[in-house]
Amino acid sequence: MNRQPSIAIVGATGAVGREMLDVLEGRKFNHGELNLLASSRSAGQTLRYRGEPHTIKELTKDSFKGIDLALFSAGGSISKVFCPIAAAAGAVVVDNSSAFRMDPKVPLVVPEVNPEALNAMKGKAGIIANPNCSTIIMIVAVNPLRAAFGVKRIAASTYQAVSGAGAAAMDELATQARAVLAGGKAEAKIFHEQCAFNVFSHNSAMDPTTGRNVEEQKMVDESRKMWNDKTVRITATCVRVPVMRAHAEALNLTLAKSATERQVREVLAKAPGVAIVDDRAKNLFPTSLKASGRDEVLVGRIRVDESQDFEIRGGEVWATGFDLFVAGDQLRKGAALNAVQIAELMRD
Repeated sequence: MNRQPSIAIVGATGAVGREMLDVLEGRKFNHGELNLLASSRSAGQTLRYRGEPHTIKELTKDSFKGIDLALFSAGGSISKVFCPIAAAAGAVVVDNSSAFRMDPKVPLVVPEVNPEALNAMKGKAGIIANPNCSTIIMIVAVNPLRAAFGVKRIAASTYQAVSGAGAAAMDELATQARAVLAGGKAEAKIFHEQCAFNVFSHNSAMDPTTGRNVEEQKMVDESRKMWNDKTVRITATCVRVPVMRAHAEALNLTLAKSATERQVREVLAKAPGVAIVDDRAKNLFPTSLKASGRDEVLVGRIRVDESQDFEIRGGEVWATGFDLFVAGDQLRKGAALNAVQIAELMRD
């Protein structure tokens, strides 16, 4: 890719597309021409970027002539059609949908976890997949512990913001909250359940045989692919909560070798993309609000899980079981920021 690549953002008017613009501007990403692409309904609208208005263009098969970098966040059906077209036109494509994540020929990348997966693509056009937001938030927190101690098992419970379902879902939460507080009825359109003042099972499709929904299966399959490890045991329960932005996750880990809480904290304190928020005295830990707008995944509630094997040696508890509570902005690290970080690695 050129040092100052020409860029196309597909799905520029969506929540993640707008966040991509913010991330590119905030990180001072050097680039040439910028093309903002969306559906015909959005064509002609303008978005401000680096102080200047940019007109939205309609996405067509001819949109990628002369484009070096294409950042996609327009849904799987659009990606399946247009990502190969963009790659064939010579672009490095970073796709935020699930369309290509499990394709064995497509690297699935979190830069803090497996940047080496990009090595074979350096200097070449092609498709790179951005993992699912809940997977990214989990794996950024767990990967440094896996590198230090090994990880045999993860049990994850997620508390996912409505913005993971897009700008329309955020509008629905606000509309429902106003309606309920005014004594009216909340009307559900985007979700199958009322999201205001409610918690419900994640709205992705459910497998009637396994009982897992698509979001839960993604956390299993994507983590194993990035780690190139089919033996790690992962189970997840994913739910929606009435929060605008930033997912939280409770993680229960079984390490391959025992460690102390002090050692776990030391590893996390040095980990890229991680910030520890863990003040027991003041009861201050990661929250969705604290994570909103942050690039880091916040990690707290770091403690030994005494329901798993442990022993006391040298006055310290040595254990394989640990609990963490994490929060990350799924629009930033869970989507837009991760995509731009991939682009930065491909540019370097």
